Amino acid sequence: MSHMGAIRAAAEGARGRLAYDAPLAPSTWFRVGGAAEALFSPADEDDLAGFLSRLPGHVPVTVVGLGSNLIVRDGGVEGVVARLGGRAFNAIEVLPDCRLAAGAAAPDAFVAKAAAAAGIDGMAFLRGVPGAIGGALRMNAGAHGGEIKDALVEARGVDRGGRIRVFANADMGYSYRHSAVPDDVIFTGAILQGRPGDPEAISAEMDRITRAREASQPIREKTGGSTFKNPANAKAWELIDKAGCRGLVVGDAQVSTMHCNFLINRGAATAADLEMLGEEVRRRVLETSGVTLEWEIRRMGRA
Repeated sequence: MSHMGAIRAAAEGARGRLAYDAPLAPSTWFRVGGAAEALFSPADEDDLAGFLSRLPGHVPVTVVGLGSNLIVRDGGVEGVVARLGGRAFNAIEVLPDCRLAAGAAAPDAFVAKAAAAAGIDGMAFLRGVPGAIGGALRMNAGAHGGEIKDALVEARGVDRGGRIRVFANADMGYSYRHSAVPDDVIFTGAILQGRPGDPEAISAEMDRITRAREASQPIREKTGGSTFKNPANAKAWELIDKAGCRGLVVGDAQVSTMHCNFLINRGAATAADLEMLGEEVRRRVLETSGVTLEWEIRRMGRA
């Protein structure tokens, strides 16, 4: 069903940009998928809150960040897709006492660099996390021995009714690659806590992380980061390799030969190719190892 009338009415008074039938593939690292019925880029947190408060509850709302950990299905996305960006959501500010404020659209790597420049240790791991702070908050993103839960003081967000919410670290319900915050909350920013450190030593650690990523991950391909969560006491890539899936192809989608917990769009893959490939990997791993892999990549929209 079309939600166009309700979306247009809610958009009256909004200060951000609203586009209809907006292609989403260019906004994802895989470069696949259909269009959003409407794509809303709010001017700031208050603009987002006002728009959501005016939008009837039956209109679906989803959020995309940098699109690194995302497959948008080929049929597109019904309702409103919110994409945060611009100065209001990209800002990174160094605070007293080794704290740092970051907008939800601030790339994780930029936050790591800002912390290093300010002599704030404890955030270098963000250099190895693709995507932005909003996605990191949602899925407790981590790499190289650190997770967002280790650094978070509090997160801000807007719920589906347009209410601004603040969540302390303990309110996030964090576990491995998961938070218990309701799905309707769109994160807008966070305050992170580090500890005093030496800028040169922190930068050296970030360089090490960068070299490790470049040596082991297909970061120059059209990919989406780690595809599956690591099961308890196991590594997803090892189970995938054991199942004979390294290099496996469906359509123009391929399991990376460099790191087989990464899927690659070789150029002309569809979202269906990528999702079918992922499901075939899951089937083979279950058959060979008895382990059901869980998707770490978000999949959204209509097939």
